[in-house]
Amino acid sequence: MPPHIERLKAQVTPKLRAAGVKRAAVFGSFARGEAGSESDVDLLIEPPRGMTLFDFVRLKNELEDILRTEVDLVSYRGLSPHLRDRILESTVTIL
Repeated sequence: MPPHIERLKAQVTPKLRAAGVKRAAVFGSFARGEAGSESDVDLLIEPPRGMTLFDFVRLKNELEDILRTEVDLVSYRGLSPHLRDRILESTVTIL
């Protein structure tokens, strides 16, 4: 795993586990090592059963506080069918 993803994993895994997230992966420019200073971090998660929209948004905000950058938080179930295969091909599992 590339060092930049190892750092991200170390930063966010405790929060993801505390929130009950079952699995998580990074995708997009950050996963490809192409992120610039203006890039967000794209995270794909499998939230725990019963996680509300309020809980989901709170987790997103907490991750942004930890990383000090914008986070695009997406659930596996929420993936667009048109983009699903392309996104899943580029993911790097962090949890």
